[in-house]
Amino acid sequence: KQALQSEVQLSFVSVAEDLEMPIDFSGYWKMMINENFEEYLKALGVNIALRKIAVLLKADKDIIHKGDHIIIKTISSLRNYIMEFDIGKEFPEDLSGIDDRKCMTTVNWDGDRLVCVQNGEKQGRGWTHWIEGDELHLELRVDDVKSKQVFKKVE
Repeated sequence: KQALQSEVQLSFVSVAEDLEMPIDFSGYWKMMINENFEEYLKALGVNIALRKIAVLLKADKDIIHKGDHIIIKTISSLRNYIMEFDIGKEFPEDLSGIDDRKCMTTVNWDGDRLVCVQNGEKQGRGWTHWIEGDELHLELRVDDVKSKQVFKKVE
């Protein structure tokens, strides 16, 4: 019985070591690149004055990632936006101050990428976050428009 119990424990440890935990997104990230953001905002219906201001801002990201719970704080001199969610659980998202819409949002893992789907008035809306080295990448999508942002981790 003892030998069988030891074998089961060893098998469990082996399986646990083989499981890869998703990458940790925690940290403070400063924006370095902001491509096609005005076209993205235009596709959302954001007015021209706000678009012109928004593209000049260098928003930072402050991310707290604990297990399946993630808080993404987008910080700029114009306004801040906090998105708090659990992986795989749909939640109502209020985008007041961005494009003033509400949607039902779900964020899931796709390998080591966070993929967000925002179901609402706009088709194909969502984003994908991933990390390459010390850079956080963000692709924003709505309709057929994509914007790419890159952030550098602040140590």
